[in-house]
Amino acid sequence: MDRMRELVELLNKYAYEYYVLDAPTVSDAEYDKLYDELKALEEELLFVLPDSPTKRVGAAPLKEFKPYTHKERLYSLDKAQSIEELKAFFARVEKAAGFFPDFTVEHKFDGLTLSLTYENGKLVRGATRGDGVTGEEVTEQIKTIRTVPLTIPFKGTVEVQGEGIMRFSAFDEYNLTASAPLKNPRNAAAGAIRNLDPAETAKRKLDFFAYNIGYHEGIRFDTQRAMREFIIENGFLYGKRFDVVNSEEAAEKAIRAIEEERDSLDYLIDGAVVKVDSVSLREELGYTEKFPRWALAYKYKANETTTILKNVLWQVSRTSKINPLAVLEPVELGGATIQRATLNNYDDILKKGVKIGSRVLIRRSNDVIPEIMGVYEAHDDDKDILPPEVCPACGYPVRRDGAFYYCTNKTGCAPQIVSMLDHFADKQCMDIDGFSEKTAEQLYNELGVKTPDALYDLTEADLQGLDGFKEKKIANLLESVARSRHTTLDRFIFALGIPNVGKKTAKQLADHFRTLDALRRGTREEIATLDDFGLITADSIVSFFEDADNSATVDRLLSKGIVISEPEAAAEGPFSGKTVVLTGSLSRFKRSEAQKLIVRLGGAVADSVSSRVNLVVVGSDAGSKLQKAVKLGIEIMDEEKFSEIVDNSL
Repeated sequence: MDRMRELVELLNKYAYEYYVLDAPTVSDAEYDKLYDELKALEEELLFVLPDSPTKRVGAAPLKEFKPYTHKERLYSLDKAQSIEELKAFFARVEKAAGFFPDFTVEHKFDGLTLSLTYENGKLVRGATRGDGVTGEEVTEQIKTIRTVPLTIPFKGTVEVQGEGIMRFSAFDEYNLTASAPLKNPRNAAAGAIRNLDPAETAKRKLDFFAYNIGYHEGIRFDTQRAMREFIIENGFLYGKRFDVVNSEEAAEKAIRAIEEERDSLDYLIDGAVVKVDSVSLREELGYTEKFPRWALAYKYKANETTTILKNVLWQVSRTSKINPLAVLEPVELGGATIQRATLNNYDDILKKGVKIGSRVLIRRSNDVIPEIMGVYEAHDDDKDILPPEVCPACGYPVRRDGAFYYCTNKTGCAPQIVSMLDHFADKQCMDIDGFSEKTAEQLYNELGVKTPDALYDLTEADLQGLDGFKEKKIANLLESVARSRHTTLDRFIFALGIPNVGKKTAKQLADHFRTLDALRRGTREEIATLDDFGLITADSIVSFFEDADNSATVDRLLSKGIVISEPEAAAEGPFSGKTVVLTGSLSRFKRSEAQKLIVRLGGAVADSVSSRVNLVVVGSDAGSKLQKAVKLGIEIMDEEKFSEIVDNSL
C-alpha cells in the first residue's frame, strides 16, 4: 500500500509537469513503466486510491445524466464587438464605482463551461453550466480529463469553474484514425463531455482550463488575482494570459495582444474576458437578469465567408411577425455546413443592397444562425427581393408596422397558432411536459386546436388516433396538462405570449400587480414607471388585454380551472415597506445572506440607488452608491446597526 501511494503521488506529479507546466521531467517510457506497476498493484490488492491516474480511462457507460443545481448561479457574459462598446462598459463601471478600478484581462476559451465541486480536498462532482442554475452532472466524464485534479490541497468546499476544451493537436490526432471525423474542437469537447460513455470521453484527450471560483467555504477571495493564485496553488491548468489593467488604453492593448496571438494557440479562443478585479466592487455593481455588470466578453471578428443567395423565404412567428430567411448555396463555415441565414427585416435587405443571385458575405458567431452582412459581389441579373403582400402561410393580407410586416389573420394562421401553443406549454411557461412543436402541429392539423384553453378539453379518445401517441404517452400528456392548471402568476403572464414580455418582465409584473385582475386593469402610465419598462412595452401589455380575442382567451383559460397562486406576500418586520440597497464589503454576512435577511424581515432589495430607495446599508469601502444616497437624503445604516436589528428580530 505504501508503494501504491508513492506511485500515485509520483505519477500525478509527472502528469502535472507534463500537462499543466508543459515541462516534463521523465520520458514517456519511464512514465509508462511506473503506470504499469501501479496498475498491477491495484489488480493484486483489489483497491484503487481516489486520486489514482488509472481512474481517468473512463468508467462504465451511464444510462442518463442527472440534473445538478449549482450552489451559485453561473452567469453568462454580456458581449462587446467594438472598442466603442468596450469603452461604454468601462464608462458604466466608472460611473457606478466613482473611479476607474483595476480590471483583469484573460483568454475567452471557446469550449464547454464546467463547474467542479471539491469537498475536503476531493473532487466530488462535475457539472456542465446548463442554464446557469441547473446543469448536467458529468462527474465520470470529467474525471477522464488529465488536467482535472482528483484531489487538491484545499480542504474546504469550493466550486472551481472553467472550460473543457479539445486542443487542435488532440483534435488532429483523433481525426487521423476516426471513422467519423470531428468537425471542430468546440463541438468535439461538448460532445465528449455529454457522451454517456466516459471511455469515449477519455479518447478525445480533453483539457480543463480553470479561471474562476464560484461557491466557497473556508476561504475568502477579495480579488480575481486571489482566485487565480488559488487555482495555480491547487494544481489546475490555467490560461497563461492574465493582465491587470487600470486604464482603457492598457485594456485595449491587452485585448489586441491576445487577438494577435490567437492563431498561434493550440486551442480555440473567441475573445478576451474583462472583469473588475475587486470582489466587493463586483457585489456593489450587481447583476442584470442575464449578466454580471462587472464583466464583459470582448468578441473578436466572427468567422466569415461568402456564398450565393439563392432565395428568400418569409416565415411567420407566433406574434404574427413575418421574417425573411435567406436560402444559401451550401458553404462550410466554422466546421458546419451553412444553408440558411437571417436578414432581420425588409429595411435591412434594402440597406444592405442584397438581391437574389448576389454573392453575399455571411458571418457566424458561435452556434447561432449566420447573418448576412452585405453584398460581396453583385451581378447584372441579380433579382430584387420583394416584400410579402400576403401571408406566405395563410394568404391573408399583411400590414406593415415600421420595418416589419405582420399577418392580419389572428385566428387561422397555422404557424402562428403552432408557435403560440408550443410557447404556452414551454417549461418556463405552463410547463406541460412532453409537449413539443410537433405535438402542437398534430393538435392543430388533426384536432383543430387553435387556442391554449382547448388543451384542457383534450381527452384520451382525442389523442388515441394521433401518430405516435401510445397509451403511456397519452396518459403522461394528459396528466401534465392537468398538473399545469396550478401555476404562478409570472408563469401565466409569460405563457400568454404578450409581445415584448419575457420571463423577467413577467416576474416584475407579477410582483408589482400581485393578481391577474390588477394587471388587466393596469394603465400604460403605471406600467411604464416600472424599472426597465417603457411606453413600448406598456403599450404592448395594455393593448394585449384590450384586444377582445385575447381577453376572451384569458377568460376561457380561467374557466378551465386554472389556479394562479399570487406572489408570496411580503413578510412583516423592521424593514417592512422599505427598499434597501447594500453597498461596500460586509464583514459578518455574505451579500446574498444579507439580501435574504432583508426580504425575510419585510423589505425589498434593489441593486442601485434611486429616489425609490428608502435605506442604504453600508459596509467597508463603500463607493458611489453611498455618495448618491447622501445626495438624495436617503437613510444610511452601518453594518453594526444592521446586525443589531437582525439579531433582535430573529
